[in-house]
Amino acid sequence: MADKSSPEDETKKEKEKQGVADPDFFCCILQPSPPNSDPNYIGIRRLLLHRKAQSGALRRKDWRCNGKGYVAYRNYISRQRNWESSHPSSPGNSGRWISSPGPLSLYEMDSWSASRDPRSDSAALSHSPSFGSNASDVDHPRKRAEPGYSFVGMHCVFDQCKAMVTVVKFGHMSSDLLAYGASDGTLTVCTVSQPHSVIKQLVGHSKDVTDFDFTSNNQYIASSSKDKTVRIWEVSRGLCIRVIYGTSPQFSIRFHPVNNNFLSVGNANEITVFNFSTGRIINKIVFGNEVTALDHDHTGQLIFCGDAQGCIYTVSMDSHTGSLSRSHRNRSGSKRKSPVTTVQYRTFSLLAQGPVLLTFTQDGSLSFFSVSLEIQGYLTLRCSLKLVPRIHSIRASFCPLLSLEKGEYIVVGSEDSCVYFYDLTRPKHACVNKLQGHSYPAIGIAWNHGENLLASSDFGGTVIVWKRAKTT
Repeated sequence: MADKSSPEDETKKEKEKQGVADPDFFCCILQPSPPNSDPNYIGIRRLLLHRKAQSGALRRKDWRCNGKGYVAYRNYISRQRNWESSHPSSPGNSGRWISSPGPLSLYEMDSWSASRDPRSDSAALSHSPSFGSNASDVDHPRKRAEPGYSFVGMHCVFDQCKAMVTVVKFGHMSSDLLAYGASDGTLTVCTVSQPHSVIKQLVGHSKDVTDFDFTSNNQYIASSSKDKTVRIWEVSRGLCIRVIYGTSPQFSIRFHPVNNNFLSVGNANEITVFNFSTGRIINKIVFGNEVTALDHDHTGQLIFCGDAQGCIYTVSMDSHTGSLSRSHRNRSGSKRKSPVTTVQYRTFSLLAQGPVLLTFTQDGSLSFFSVSLEIQGYLTLRCSLKLVPRIHSIRASFCPLLSLEKGEYIVVGSEDSCVYFYDLTRPKHACVNKLQGHSYPAIGIAWNHGENLLASSDFGGTVIVWKRAKTT
């Protein structure tokens, strides 16, 4: 059955065929131009402004008719447009001018509201309804509603431990294997895939587990403790297959990234390299203070370590023989002599255009160094951030995948029971989000391989695995 058109529709179609335009459009075009101005430029500008206003009114009408709310429309109109990167002097949606066309300025423009009140903005975004696509969505693709650092809630919770969880880590290149050590000397290995469960509980240390590391195939775990021992665990059987006794508390431990037969351990005044297969000492290098944190570079030729006085050392290591030699000494961003709780290496950063190193001290100083591999790991301080001093040994971590998009993100625990996200490229409003869920100070932080899950531990023994919002 053929559709019947109303007389008004037929009249409108006839006018369109005859080229008769909207009277408002004629009024806009035929307005007198200012003196000494280009009439062609003025006419084109008025035409574009008229069409922009008309399209905005139609778009708002379309959103109202489809039942979409204010939050969804706000996310739509604040999307990143293609012309913003090519016109650095254009005003952004937040009312500020873009200072440069680089990633920093675009990031500041897109997440200005998140920097003011990250909780309210994240909550509004995470609770905004999802809608099906229509013609306007196809013609004007929306910016993603969730920023990269937004989370949708808790993925799972492990609360069977009754002591402070001092360190938490995901398996090497793993998205679901998780382990955490506690102050009662226990190590717990679990899986976060649904249904989440505890796989093994490794019991053997008599005092706090200070650090542990997975082998590259995740078959073994090496752990250090204040009971002056290093233990090697076979994950599948849950058994301790080797105990290495020391003369002082062991604070930090790492497998060599290329040769897993080398095990580097930091203790009261030295770094010791052990043979993983035999437990024998291969080499050692002496420092003046406790080596509280360490990490390897991706080649295994450099060790970066921090001590109890806030100093950062670069140590060269031979990947074949295990021999050590000290290269450089730096001060962290801390002005006081405060223990270094985190030393983390990363192969590339957009901010430094090369490898970088993150350090965090107990007095709340976050430092971001660029690493020169050509000069045996020479460190150059690029930026730093001063946070509230900590009483406990709280850790921090890079957000590698997030930082490749916009900014340089760092996630760190806090004694107010929150987990904070900071962007080091923004000297003002550096905090972009925080996660609330712990009842005690948040101590440990770890990302899984895909960076869609974040694990955090607290003083009360609870480990929360947070699920990041989808951004595709």
